Amino acid sequence: MTPDETRILEFTRHTYGTWRRQELWKKPVHLKDAEGVYIIDDQGKRYLDFSSQLMCSNLGHKNKVVIEAIVKQAEKLPYAAPGFVTDSSLAAVEALLTVLPTAVAGKIFFSTSGTEANEAALKILRQHKAPAYKVISRYHSYHGATPGSVTFTGDPRRWFAEQARCTVPGVRFAPDAYCYRCPFGLRYGQCGIQCARYLEYMIREEGNVAAFIAEPVVGTNGRIVPPPEYFPLVREICDEQNVLLVADEVMSGWFRTGKPFAIENWGVSPDILTTAKGSTAAYTPAGITATSDRIAEFFEQETMSHGHTYAFHPLALSAIPASVAEYKKLMKSGLPQRAAEHLKRKLYELAERHECIGDARGLGHFWALELVKNRKTKELFNVKADEYSRNPLMTARVAAEALKSGLYLAVWYDTLVVAPPLIITEEQIDEGIGVLDKALRIADQEAASTGMPASRSSEFGKA
Repeated sequence: MTPDETRILEFTRHTYGTWRRQELWKKPVHLKDAEGVYIIDDQGKRYLDFSSQLMCSNLGHKNKVVIEAIVKQAEKLPYAAPGFVTDSSLAAVEALLTVLPTAVAGKIFFSTSGTEANEAALKILRQHKAPAYKVISRYHSYHGATPGSVTFTGDPRRWFAEQARCTVPGVRFAPDAYCYRCPFGLRYGQCGIQCARYLEYMIREEGNVAAFIAEPVVGTNGRIVPPPEYFPLVREICDEQNVLLVADEVMSGWFRTGKPFAIENWGVSPDILTTAKGSTAAYTPAGITATSDRIAEFFEQETMSHGHTYAFHPLALSAIPASVAEYKKLMKSGLPQRAAEHLKRKLYELAERHECIGDARGLGHFWALELVKNRKTKELFNVKADEYSRNPLMTARVAAEALKSGLYLAVWYDTLVVAPPLIITEEQIDEGIGVLDKALRIADQEAASTGMPASRSSEFGKA
């Protein structure tokens, strides 16, 4: 065993690996460097970062403009208590107001993660809507790790939090806008957008509903793109029922779907918008909770009872103005738009070649390949409960094979995450698709040959 391997073994012995049994936290890849769309391990091997790490390194690695902004702030004022105003916080707000939907430009709270952004949203919305307090979320969702945000979460991480009695009361789950696996067994075009209409039924029957929270494009749990009528109808229902609409843009924001924030793809304005990750290009930890004027006015006479030591942290916020400027410059160049079209075409071609791909869906640089044993029956290789069981995941096997050939992919129990940095070129996309093409053969070997085409559930009416 080399000295470096010994150090890593000691490291894993004394640290908790996130979201896993600790017996699996033994031999993580040791990253030493990164550049552009590549990460580099301790042996000098380069990996194409096809998932932007955790769907957050939107500007890629080592952006000089963002790094310089952080260094300057570190040299000037690395920390100040949140009761002070700093040049960093002033500039962050000014930059955000140029990209945030005007509907949520009332007031902003800064924290240090998407989890915390949603936790702040919970306090704000419940205080604003009291005595109403219930929040409706969706089963295919992830909103964070702290008690409030994990209670919003529909995936198995909530199950463990419930076992530990670390959840909050008053959260209910609505059906997903998941056309490939419609919870009502209906087909788009003849469904009447029942997934949205059922939300109205829930609100009326539950009573005391304060808000509905949703990821405009579902993140971890499948990059699920709703039909075009969904969010306009949800907005209409929320208005009629006097319920707040909260858009969780932690993953889907920051031009990942082509728009600054994904909710804008449907011309809908939320009452609260939460985001993090790409706000700083992931170079510093920052969370953002942005609210409407109506909510902001409420707290003029009411106490906003929330805060913590690292709220409005100057070093964290220093990356926001630089990132905003870099996003604008990048989008003006047209590179992300061209790459997004190329990525879409290549993923659809990949889906046609591989029997194991049941559905290819996404927007912009935010895609999922859903792996199935049988396209006709849509039988999965793994189910939700397998994510944290000892059952081997097919998606993990495919990703491990890809990693051997220099391609990093994040995975969930049923999907591969294809979410490269916005700076990726068409040639680099081809490189990643080439590796993935070979890795998918593992799943093909265990998939039934049905002769059916893969679904394209993002193209409604054509799937």
